[in-house]
Amino acid sequence: MTYQTAEPLTLNIAAETLTEPAPTGAPEPIDDATLTDADGLPLRYNPEAIAAYYQGKYWEVFKRALSVFFPLFMYIFGVWWDSRQGKKLAEQRVRAIQLRDLLTELGPAFIKIGQAMSTRPDLVPPVFLEELSKLQDQIPAFPNEIAFQFIREELGQDPTSIYAEISPKPIAAASLGQVYKATLKTGQKVAVKVQRPGLARGITLDLYVLRKIAALAMARISFIRSDLVAITDEFAERIFEEMDYTQEGRNAERFEKLYGYMSDIYVPTIYWDYTARRVLTMEWIEGTKLTELDSIAAQGLDATYLVNVGVQCSLRQLLEHGFFHADPHPGNLLAMPDGKLAYLDFGMMSNMKPYQKYGLIEAIVHLVNRDFEGLAQDYVKLEFLSPDVDLTPIVPAFAVVFEDALGGSVSDINIASITDRLSELMYEYPFRVPAYFALIIRSLVTLEGIAINVDPDFKVLGEAYPYIAKRLLTDPAPELRSSLKELLFKEESFRWNRLEGLLKNAKGSMEYDISGSLDQGLEFLFSEQGNFIRERLIEEIIKSLDTLGQNAWQSFTNNVGSRLGLPIEPPTMSTDDEATLGYIKRIWSILQDTEGFDAQRLLTLLPKLAARAETQQMGQRIAMGLTQRLISRFIREVLLAEQNGQRSGAASRQAPVFIPRNPPLRPIGSAR
Repeated sequence: MTYQTAEPLTLNIAAETLTEPAPTGAPEPIDDATLTDADGLPLRYNPEAIAAYYQGKYWEVFKRALSVFFPLFMYIFGVWWDSRQGKKLAEQRVRAIQLRDLLTELGPAFIKIGQAMSTRPDLVPPVFLEELSKLQDQIPAFPNEIAFQFIREELGQDPTSIYAEISPKPIAAASLGQVYKATLKTGQKVAVKVQRPGLARGITLDLYVLRKIAALAMARISFIRSDLVAITDEFAERIFEEMDYTQEGRNAERFEKLYGYMSDIYVPTIYWDYTARRVLTMEWIEGTKLTELDSIAAQGLDATYLVNVGVQCSLRQLLEHGFFHADPHPGNLLAMPDGKLAYLDFGMMSNMKPYQKYGLIEAIVHLVNRDFEGLAQDYVKLEFLSPDVDLTPIVPAFAVVFEDALGGSVSDINIASITDRLSELMYEYPFRVPAYFALIIRSLVTLEGIAINVDPDFKVLGEAYPYIAKRLLTDPAPELRSSLKELLFKEESFRWNRLEGLLKNAKGSMEYDISGSLDQGLEFLFSEQGNFIRERLIEEIIKSLDTLGQNAWQSFTNNVGSRLGLPIEPPTMSTDDEATLGYIKRIWSILQDTEGFDAQRLLTLLPKLAARAETQQMGQRIAMGLTQRLISRFIREVLLAEQNGQRSGAASRQAPVFIPRNPPLRPIGSAR
């Protein structure tokens, strides 16, 4: 539900002033799936209870089924006839427009279904996705008399006893309800959302009919590969939650608790004394849609900054807490006069499980690495693909989709374009987009659309990568430690360029604690899970010290030789050595420029590190490794060189003898 900022006409309906009672808090959510309303309809989605309710109501079900089935049948027949004429469904925009109009005519439940389908590339061709995404749930308002009667029934008071004034007409009307602007007796400006009459009964009947049609289609149509009944149940659970305004209020308060601490994020207050299942009273927000750029600029606000605030908040929703706003369209994100970004309408929310959050980050790591086999496995973990699906043809298809997009860098990726290309792929292969991810796609694509309207060059992933880098460097979760290892090591070679990129990006992330990162990094390094990195670090230190030692020795001999007038060989360093040294210098510079970094603190850690048994073992192994290299080099370059010299004769002994250097060693940390 969106709230317009224009000041509506108001109607004074009460003169006396009452004291607003203290907030009573949110009511407990309904956990009993058997509870029903006054009509006997379940308050929570329960397909068995709904089927029992309509048992025997054959005429009511038949009439609605006929009004739904006949237009749908005619539409499907038209699509079938087109196929007989050789027309491809995926290319028919006319049919897509017809479907959008048909769903609008069938009512609120079907409008919501169409909006849900617009996020299902596994079910719908790309051209249909585009048209269904345009579905609007704006329908005519219902009379004030009915709305005010609902307020009386739900709140137990007449509207004149609650509101000092209320707009004479609703300022917004949608498929589930309509919104009035009002003022409480205590002076607070509020938005009052009132549910449509007969909504629960109508939607419950539609869901019952749709579930029957879905089961029939699965039984009769062989090429349907998705579980239509399960998809219907997923949708039904969500729409039942949307019809419970107390759930929306609880969602708003949870959202504020999780994300309200972020700079410039604002969540309106819920007035629980005036909120019930079919009536919601919340703080009125004065603000401007992020798409109204001229108005935002006239107020001296930075639209690009506010979009970035929304992106940062979305990242924490998706990848940190997993509780996210699934409908961030322009009307639900308002720029407030004080420069804050206000979130509205918490009816459509969703939750992600830990493995889903970490799976997303792992998928991004595999995308960065161009590891398309790993990416395909991620799609299995994230439940896009069944474990028994043959990934052989899918991996090269991923490469085709992503290689062009990754021609520059991850920060250049456009989510909408990638989604479009993936939609084609998902339509060809046995993908099934999980319900939670369908909402993520909708959320991200909508957010990117708003961002591009503000700044055509804005890239959501470009702004997101600093946060992802921070999570990889700081999150102790085993899944992300594994992802960090995959990112930094390739074929046992350390990729300094990736570490430099991570540190550079994390430096620009909000709430990045470099001091805490160092502590966590050292703790992980000396843990059992960090054994792999310790092994590689020992090899890296041995090779680096050996290379530096050779260069130092050659510099010393050259200095002595130059004083004695002997030919000298300039100190040389391999290209890989120079690159590694360059990375180390730049990384140190990045650390020094990062807020919170304290070089003195590192010095205080050295005694503690030296006392650890793991550090002493590392030191012993490094010393042994260097000794072995020195002995090997002495045998190879001195003793063997002398034997060869003795065989070569007097002529060779008269020529100047130069001790050949060992071929440059590729440090394990060289960039590739």
